[in-house]
Amino acid sequence: MSLVKRTTADNWLPSMLDDMFKTDWLGGTSNVNNIGVSIPAVNIQETEDNFLVEVAAPGKAKEDFNIELDNDVLTISSESKKENTEEEKGKFTRREFSYSTFKRAFSLPETVDSAKINASYENGVLLINLPKKEEAKVQAKRMIEIS
Repeated sequence: MSLVKRTTADNWLPSMLDDMFKTDWLGGTSNVNNIGVSIPAVNIQETEDNFLVEVAAPGKAKEDFNIELDNDVLTISSESKKENTEEEKGKFTRREFSYSTFKRAFSLPETVDSAKINASYENGVLLINLPKKEEAKVQAKRMIEIS
């Protein structure tokens, strides 16, 4: 059980129980609800012509990703399972299966041209290009004459 200073006396029991169930037998901590779930870091950059979404997902292949667009909501997900086929000798005190999944969803602005969205995966980073519609791009500055 971790020693965490509690700020209020009326909620000590649930927090104490949470700490007890999140601590494993060897002193490490885990959150049972989050096993196998990882949320990758995402960068979103806006330029004059597009939005660029970068998702940090090292160790994956492009086949591991699902990218869906539904009602201007872009959903990026991935699921991978790895099983050892080698027979292990001896006992083990802990063995965590290799399973990971994530799902991220982003509401797209009306300025995105959804028909031209494209994606690529390179060096552990999933790149999604969201081009802007022509009318949404920054127009060149011009002088307007007064009549």
